[in-house]
Amino acid sequence: MKRFKRCAAMACLLLIALLLLEVWRCKYLLTVTQYALTTDKLTAPIRLVHLTDLHNSEFGKNNERLVRMVSRQHPDLILMTGDMLNGREEETEVAVNLVRGLTETAPVYFSYGNHEVTHQNTFRRDLTVLFEEAGAVVLNRTYEDVTVNGQTIRLGGIYGYCLPEKYYATGEARYWECEFLKEFQNTEDYTLLLAHLPTCWIRNDNLDIWEIDCVLSGHEHGGQIRLPLIGGLYAPDQGFFPGRSSGVYLSEDGKKAMVLSRGLGSGNAVPRFGNVPEVIVVDIVPQRAMGEE
Repeated sequence: MKRFKRCAAMACLLLIALLLLEVWRCKYLLTVTQYALTTDKLTAPIRLVHLTDLHNSEFGKNNERLVRMVSRQHPDLILMTGDMLNGREEETEVAVNLVRGLTETAPVYFSYGNHEVTHQNTFRRDLTVLFEEAGAVVLNRTYEDVTVNGQTIRLGGIYGYCLPEKYYATGEARYWECEFLKEFQNTEDYTLLLAHLPTCWIRNDNLDIWEIDCVLSGHEHGGQIRLPLIGGLYAPDQGFFPGRSSGVYLSEDGKKAMVLSRGLGSGNAVPRFGNVPEVIVVDIVPQRAMGEE
């Protein structure tokens, strides 16, 4: 009996040690996930690095490990889709220093998440000024036509659910979001939208209705806790076992895509588990370069 109790105690300690190791792994390690999208609107490939949901996490002093990892991907653009700080914490230096470090690798574009909105409302601080002083271009219901590798793409940012006009009848669509997106999509160039909230792009018909080639999103944290064969445990706006909590999701015709990142930090008291922080690399490739006719 004593031997059984000792073995049980050892097994419990081993299990606790493994659980703590996994929590540590999902707080401090980094992984790169790569996706390739094709389009007939480009003649040369473009490489993007997508970062989201840092929540004041640090990977080395001043996020040096994260900056080095991004630099090794040789991106043409670095795109950040919000929640890089915490809404109820006054701390901004972690996110600002990261932006400052990344600008040495490639141009940085930043759009807001719910935590930036909360932070501004709580502390009455203009985050656009802070991030632009650090070297980023902040896109907050705005867009720019950007030249990359000799070709123009339209790059925009918005914080909102982005439901189209047909949802006016239910009171869910917002006029200012629809007006911005109608103007944003009015181009022949490749369109790339930074939109922190992914729900209506994967649960409604946003991808099919809006003429936007690629949407980058975060917010879901990959379900925070990820279980084998199941995926994410819980995602904001979707609830338990959301299914769609990370990856690439396509429109019905397969021509438009949303890339949903698991993000980098936690943002709440529940630690990440089975869910290593993620740096997304997206290669947007001309169709002919992929051997398509």
